[in-house]
Amino acid sequence: MRTIAIVNQKGGCGKTTVSINLASTLAQLGKKILLVDMDSQSHCAVGLAVPEEQIEQSIYDVLISRSRNEPIRLSEILWQISDRLELAPASIDLSAFEQQMAGVGERESCLRDALREVHGDYDYTIVDCPPAVGLLTFNALRAATDVIVPVETGYFALHGLSKQLETLRILCERCTQNVEVRVLASMYDVRTKMAREILSELRSHFGGKMFKTVVNFNTKIKEASSFGQPINEYDSASKGQKDFQALSEEVISSEAKQQRHEMVNSLANQLESISATADELVKAAKPPIRSIKAPRTEKFRPAEAPIAQAQPAKTAQARESGHEQKVTGQQRPTSQHQVTGQHQVTDQQRPVSQHQVTGQHQVTGQHQVTGQQRPASQHQVTGQERQARTSAKLSDYYGVNQIDDAIVFVTLYPRASSVQIAGDFNNWQPVNTPMQKIGDTGVWQTKIKLPHGKYRYRLVVDGQWQQDPYNEMTEVNPFGDFNSVLKVK
Repeated sequence: MRTIAIVNQKGGCGKTTVSINLASTLAQLGKKILLVDMDSQSHCAVGLAVPEEQIEQSIYDVLISRSRNEPIRLSEILWQISDRLELAPASIDLSAFEQQMAGVGERESCLRDALREVHGDYDYTIVDCPPAVGLLTFNALRAATDVIVPVETGYFALHGLSKQLETLRILCERCTQNVEVRVLASMYDVRTKMAREILSELRSHFGGKMFKTVVNFNTKIKEASSFGQPINEYDSASKGQKDFQALSEEVISSEAKQQRHEMVNSLANQLESISATADELVKAAKPPIRSIKAPRTEKFRPAEAPIAQAQPAKTAQARESGHEQKVTGQQRPTSQHQVTGQHQVTDQQRPVSQHQVTGQHQVTGQHQVTGQQRPASQHQVTGQERQARTSAKLSDYYGVNQIDDAIVFVTLYPRASSVQIAGDFNNWQPVNTPMQKIGDTGVWQTKIKLPHGKYRYRLVVDGQWQQDPYNEMTEVNPFGDFNSVLKVK
């Protein structure tokens, strides 16, 4: 489920108009939509003809109920506007929300937690934010995957836009999440030179961060709001309807692009991980054994000539008759002899390369090591070999493991300059839990102590949030991604 927050701290820029008509048009295109009104003025209910006197419970009751240990489900307050559109209305009580939640932990996550309960029920959630930067707006940003900033094409709107975007950037950093922020030109009057110049300035400054669609100034949209209807119901042939139709299609197309981008990034991360793991295995492998060159067989001594002369003749005779050579009593069994092409080699003449290696003999390189020399297993281990062995041991423990009373995180990112952990246990603040790089192996490790319980976390690699590739326990988060899961026993 994508959650789109409509945000601008300046009033009169058309936030509610955009929220209502975007939600209604997306529903018309076959999407299941939830519209959440976070403005205490409750204009979404007015714009959709929901009687204010009949609203018994609002989004305020859902948000405040968790702090009172009397949780109210979001589904209990919804109004059905159409087959695919539902409204979570606001009330004047929202104006006291910030004072009511003073001192309450995780107060900026109330909306996010409420939306988790209906995560699989909707395709999009549209959140209409109040015209101020406060706890309600911060709740919307904490729950959002996307932010749309509607900008009236007037001088004062343009003047305050840079401050608005800077404020959003700071708030998103405090939320410790990646939020796609895009600018929407609204209430555009093509007849005025000022509007045309401001639109040109917006496009030159924001480029790809701006919607191609422009919502034109249209009296039909104002009329529709006064009748409590979205524009697609009030006048489906109007220019305003065509603008919101184009905006909805652009929002849907951006989702497809985002999914492809995430898929490409996921595949790239997997390939990088596989490549890095292969490199580590190569480093950890032992050096290949060099081939041993057999020395030449020495010539037979004169005293051994009769045996040496008789043997080739007998071998030739046996070869001609098709029978195998017999072993006499004076000769050793075949299992204890090595017969070369033309000579039988006795114990005294056996080449070094053909000797059976016993516990007292080790052949390394091109040298025979006697029992007086230290076996290869007792050789002094060099620093490089020790580092390779350490890497090989760590590669068996990538992921998260509980060792005694500590939790050890180990991962592999050879090309990363920083790796951090954000999770329930550090209030999703990655700077609080950095991982340490072990030498030049690309292995990152950290150890923390946690009480018993279940925790969710993500890795932050060079500023990019991602799940732990070495932990198979995951669950879907409110933003459509996966959190890694850790259980401490």
